[in-house]
Amino acid sequence: MKAETWVFVACTIFFALVAPAYWFATDAINEHGPDWAGTTALTMTALLVAMISLYLGFHARRMEPRPEDRKDGEIADGAGELGFFPPYSWWPLWCALTMATCTFAIALAAWWLLIIGLFLGTLALIGWVFEFYRGEHAH
Repeated sequence: MKAETWVFVACTIFFALVAPAYWFATDAINEHGPDWAGTTALTMTALLVAMISLYLGFHARRMEPRPEDRKDGEIADGAGELGFFPPYSWWPLWCALTMATCTFAIALAAWWLLIIGLFLGTLALIGWVFEFYRGEHAH
């Protein structure tokens, strides 16, 4: 995970340098002052990427190196089961549809529709979370 950490550290440095440069550039170009929305977005992006790089760096020090992290690692060292990957799922579709319903309800100020959407969204989210606890793919 050290390679991934350095990728995010490089992104953190990039966004930390671009945010003030963007602020100065928009201040010089725009007669109304700097663009605060873009500057805030870039600053928050730098902070988010810094948080991810700190998380990855913390865990990279605590865990044993993976075969791709070691200098003497071979391709055969990475053989074996990589994890569980679900074959298919209909639950993300239902979660997305209920989220669209809730968003539509907020836009129309139809609070009755929002309550229905929240109820159905809760059911869809529960179904998605517990999808592999029963049925054909239970484990």
